[in-house]
Amino acid sequence: MDSKDRGIFLLRAGLGLGFLFAGLDKFFMWASGTPFTSAAYLKFGTTGAWLGSAATAVVNPTHGFWAGLAGNASLVSVIDTLVVFGEVSIGVALILGLATRFAAVMGTILMALLFVSNWSFANGPFNEQFMYGLAAATIAIVGAGAYALDTVVAKLAIAQRLPAVKYALG
Repeated sequence: MDSKDRGIFLLRAGLGLGFLFAGLDKFFMWASGTPFTSAAYLKFGTTGAWLGSAATAVVNPTHGFWAGLAGNASLVSVIDTLVVFGEVSIGVALILGLATRFAAVMGTILMALLFVSNWSFANGPFNEQFMYGLAAATIAIVGAGAYALDTVVAKLAIAQRLPAVKYALG
C-alpha cells in the first residue's frame, strides 16, 4: 500500500473517531452527567458571533429557525436521536471503511447544518465544523482507500451488478 492509502486511512479513522466519541459522549453522558438534549443549543447556541460582535448580539440570520425548533419537544426528541445515532453511525462507518462515501456525505451534511446553526465567526470563518465538514467532503470525494471493508464488499456480486452501490461504498 502506498502513502496515499495510509493518508486516507489516517484521515478517515481520525475523523471517524471524532464522530464516534461525540456520539458516545452524548449517549453515555460522560462530559455532562445529564441526558443529552439539543434544546438549549438550538435556543441559546445559535445566536452566532462575528468578529468584534457583542457576546449578547444575535448575528445569526437563521437563529429564529433554530430557536423555533427548540420550542417543539417532540421534534427536539427526534433531533436528539438523529444526532446521537448519526454521529455514532458515521464514526463507525468511517473507522471501518464501510459505506464510506455515504457516511462521509452524511458527515458533511451534519457539519454543514452545525456550521450554519452555530454561525460562530468570532475567530474567523474556519471553525471546527468547517474543518470537520471539509475533511468529510474530502473522504466523500476520494473514497475509502485500500484499508477499508469497502474493498471487500465491492468484490461481492451485488456490488458488481449495481454501480451505485459500489460507488457509495467508496
